[in-house]
Amino acid sequence: MFRIAKGYDHVSKTIRIPEPLAKELETLAAKNDISLNRLINQCIQFALENQEEQETTEECK
Repeated sequence: MFRIAKGYDHVSKTIRIPEPLAKELETLAAKNDISLNRLINQCIQFALENQEEQETTEECK
């Protein structure tokens, strides 16, 4: 289950996301009293930890 955590070390990166997604994330961050940045990082971490394994790297080409 996805749980919203608080606190971590970081480096700065720039990304572009669709405006409707940004608004949805901003609302969720506000509801949980955390920064948008922190929420996005937690979403990325969750996605990485729960992605399906690829059988071979050849399938990615």
